[in-house]
Amino acid sequence: MSLFKNRTVVGVICILLSLVICFGVTPLFNKSVSQKEQIIRVTQPILAGEEITADMVQAVEVGGYNLPENVIRLKENVVGKFATADLAAGDYIINTKVSDEPAADNAYLYNLDGSQQAMSITIKSFATGLSGKLQSGDIVSVVAPDFKKQGQTVIPPELKYVEVISVTASSGYDANTGEAPSEDDERELPSTVTLLVSPEQSRVLAELEADGKLHLTLVYRGSRENADRFLAVQNEVIAKMYPPEPAGEDSSSDSAQPDSTETEDAEVPDAGSTDESEAS
Repeated sequence: MSLFKNRTVVGVICILLSLVICFGVTPLFNKSVSQKEQIIRVTQPILAGEEITADMVQAVEVGGYNLPENVIRLKENVVGKFATADLAAGDYIINTKVSDEPAADNAYLYNLDGSQQAMSITIKSFATGLSGKLQSGDIVSVVAPDFKKQGQTVIPPELKYVEVISVTASSGYDANTGEAPSEDDERELPSTVTLLVSPEQSRVLAELEADGKLHLTLVYRGSRENADRFLAVQNEVIAKMYPPEPAGEDSSSDSAQPDSTETEDAEVPDAGSTDESEAS
């Protein structure tokens, strides 16, 4: 008799549990699965380092079950940021895949303010690019052999102190950022050097690049403050060589171009004693 009662109790408990599951747990589970949440989804491929614009993403509603907690739900939290990884159309975006700042290897391109330009020159040989030792932030001089077909090797006064902002391999990736490569990485040799220049400097550089004759020498490597002193001296030289036209003067009138070989050499700034300063 007692065994029969025990079986009855167990049966009743099983029936009650099934009712709880059917009418309690299951509806709650179904509700959570069917609950919609807004997320931000990619509408077109976005490459790593690319700035995300409004037409690249859209807000959509999806099932909220099993969504990552860090998925981005508001469009304004994505637009204007930079992708830290390649994103394909249809991907939803989590906060670790975007950044307020561009990737380190092209951040310098987003800091241009219009007064200066980024310009790349080709490294014709291993030696002309300082044997692959140049780094971002270096101050270099551009040496021009047979300058303007005059048979003289000179440093154009416009290009005595120029800042290196990137050294790039033929693959398009920065070849020298100052970081030591890992043992598994095969170091790529630099193919171009990108310099921060004014419009006046860019014209002289373009001529030298077209002639295929230029050589880079390292002037200074060190603190940002001391590097700025060299650039300040260079800016003073540019201002003297290319003074602004007086107001009301016809800009189309012929004006004599400055002869760079006759311009007074820029004074070398006192960068302080440092073991990192080098000269050609």
